[in-house]
Amino acid sequence: MTDEGTNALAPSGAAAPLLVASPFLAQYLLVQPGQAAGVRIPEVRYEELRSASAESRSVPDWLAEAVRRAWGTELYAAPVGNVILVRERSPFGYAKASWEINLGCDYDCEFCYLGEKRFEGLDWAGKQQLLRTLRDAGVLWLQITGGEALIDREFGAAYAYAHQLGMMVQVSSNGSSLRKQPIRDLFARHRPYRLTLSVYGATAGTYDKVTRNRGAFGRFLKGLDAAREDRLPVRLNVIVSDDNAHEVDAMVRLAESYGFPHQVFTTMSPTIDGEANPLATQAQGHVTARSVFTGCNAGRTFFHVNPHGIASVCKVGRDPSVNLVTEGVESLRRLGAIAESLQLRTGGCSGCTKAGTCRTCRPLAKLFQEAGDRRELYCQHGGYGS
Repeated sequence: MTDEGTNALAPSGAAAPLLVASPFLAQYLLVQPGQAAGVRIPEVRYEELRSASAESRSVPDWLAEAVRRAWGTELYAAPVGNVILVRERSPFGYAKASWEINLGCDYDCEFCYLGEKRFEGLDWAGKQQLLRTLRDAGVLWLQITGGEALIDREFGAAYAYAHQLGMMVQVSSNGSSLRKQPIRDLFARHRPYRLTLSVYGATAGTYDKVTRNRGAFGRFLKGLDAAREDRLPVRLNVIVSDDNAHEVDAMVRLAESYGFPHQVFTTMSPTIDGEANPLATQAQGHVTARSVFTGCNAGRTFFHVNPHGIASVCKVGRDPSVNLVTEGVESLRRLGAIAESLQLRTGGCSGCTKAGTCRTCRPLAKLFQEAGDRRELYCQHGGYGS
């Protein structure tokens, strides 16, 4: 594995770029795939790199110095195009996207918001087309999720291809496959920007009961061991349900013992189809009020894509949607209007007198209403205003 100290990047002919210069909303960034830090550069520097790459000019001194300061990396003298991918501006202005590569999973948690978890989606040609569309939309940060992303048969190829296209890739996983050598080798070649793993228990009995998968806890720990050994940028999500609530403190201690940052999540949501099943698994003594929704840029600067290439404003507000496979990147021009429409009040809130000040996420409220309401779990007023 690569040391965290000074290292050297020499042109190697690798498919993935060593560095990426990219527009990012109204800014321009210089990033190194797999590294958290980035460098903001002025437009004139971006244009300089763009022309230097096209004309095969050598790495300018300011770039070498910026890379040295940001990442302790020494650039060898080489044409700009050999060490940096200069991404073109996009007329669509998106910066981030999340992609469910597959809904299939090796776990069967009762509280899963996906509901039925089917192994289906785009073939390899479709995945490649989709990733190019995301690039053309301007996406610089991409979250690959599932289901369980790492067990998709084309995850490795898709992950490497996203790197090749100049994306900063985050992966969300249950960690069950992190111990496998092909995955370790993949992440050694192309380091993820972030690796987010879920924690479902602190003992084998509890973890295996929650995931309904015998031996899952042992595989999870081996995955954590591998991630720590490989110095991967892991963040842990401690998921609290009625079956593991007695181990909350132990799960937190487990996260701390590995030195990984963590967050604790205690609230469940209905499935994406509005089914109420996950709500019954909540540990009632641990449920906390949701943060007041103050608005977001869903559908405007980021969007979500399901396994079939259907794009929606986010993971919650999935309908209406656009088809990136059949309609292409131009279909994203409709997402802004869709985002506006999804924030309109639905019939389930028609009796509320606080509509003018309410900041509840409307797509989330709609899912709860379809699941039988449970207003206290999503309404910032604890019920209708009077």
